[in-house]
Amino acid sequence: MAQLSNKIKEYCKANGVSNVDFMNDVKLQDDSNGQGVYIKEWNLDIAQPTDEQLASYETAANTAESNAQVDATRRQAYGSWNDQLDEIFHDIDAWKTRIQGVKDNNPK
Repeated sequence: MAQLSNKIKEYCKANGVSNVDFMNDVKLQDDSNGQGVYIKEWNLDIAQPTDEQLASYETAANTAESNAQVDATRRQAYGSWNDQLDEIFHDIDAWKTRIQGVKDNNPK
């Protein structure tokens, strides 16, 4: 199940808002009463979504979360850009092969 923050990001993106600040624009809260995380405050110029509207973004949010995990894994496997530049300088073909292997092992 996707995190509420990611469903909100997908809802906002679909409604023309590309960036959501969860410290000012949308404040989430979890009262630890078993109800889970909810929207405490909504300060955007678009309508606050209903639970049903947010539920419709479950798949998109799951995909975004999965892709974020793949990106993090790839970044770690790629190594620093300094090391990559040195690798390219010494043997660009070996670098291309290694990078393609990282992508193949971590598909989106």
